[in-house]
Amino acid sequence: MKRPVTSGAETTNPAAFSAPAEPSGPSAPAAPSGPSASTDSTADRDAAPAAGLDGIPRQRPLAVSAEGVHVAVAESVPAAAGSARPLLAGLRRVRPWRLFPTPTGTPFTFGYAVVLAVTSLVAEYADPGLVDRVLQASSTDVVHLAQSPVRVLVASALWIAGGLTSAYVIAFLLVLTALERRIGGWRTAGVFLLGHGLATLATEIPVGLSVLAGHLPESSLHRYDYGISFGVATSVGALAGLLRPWLRWTVLAVFGWMVVGDLIAFTDPMTNWGHTMALAIGVATWPLLRRVGSPGQLQDDDRDHGAPS
Repeated sequence: MKRPVTSGAETTNPAAFSAPAEPSGPSAPAAPSGPSASTDSTADRDAAPAAGLDGIPRQRPLAVSAEGVHVAVAESVPAAAGSARPLLAGLRRVRPWRLFPTPTGTPFTFGYAVVLAVTSLVAEYADPGLVDRVLQASSTDVVHLAQSPVRVLVASALWIAGGLTSAYVIAFLLVLTALERRIGGWRTAGVFLLGHGLATLATEIPVGLSVLAGHLPESSLHRYDYGISFGVATSVGALAGLLRPWLRWTVLAVFGWMVVGDLIAFTDPMTNWGHTMALAIGVATWPLLRRVGSPGQLQDDDRDHGAPS
């Protein structure tokens, strides 16, 4: 037998349209009256669900459960983790040990630093008379440049004026390491030697001309002139062109202010002018170096970490 089809309202709340048949006759109990009857009726109305619209199911009251809170928190955690991923990735890319030379990552800077450390220890602890003779033979003065320019230009770059306590030692390690990681060892050596040679010639040739003109004594032809400062200044100028703009101008401003300060002090004007010219030589190499090194990008040499490049 078929069941009668009920409407949506009946399905939703059957109690709203159907009620049990009341018994008739004398045996039927009378409806209670008084305050207790009113109270029971009110309770029944509160307990009974409200009738919904025809064909629209009655919606449940909104309730926040522990499971819902757990789901909301679980959805918000991935969002926060996603926003933190770029920061964590940037921190993972920061490798402080890459600021200093390594045998495999920056062989030119590392090998050069070892040589400078050895010569500095010799200059510190060897016999003073021997050290004086060696430094005099390595000096790029006018006489030596006229006799054997290549030999003295190379020999003078093997010593540090002021020893291992010189500020140019830290500048050498940081600047040449960064430059070699961007353009390679051979190009870094070329930039260093280019600035070292040109700045030396630019400062010593005027000395020789001044002696010939009678403006300086002949003793100026044998002045001590050695060290790595011209090459480091050129490397600073060259490296600045491969950095991001804000860092580029910061480096040039700081180093330029040091050079200008030395010129104002006028303690060693020929050497100070040499630093200025060396920095300008480094800046002049920007068009060439930018073809092989992009701004703000290091050449990753994963051989330092045992990974294939």
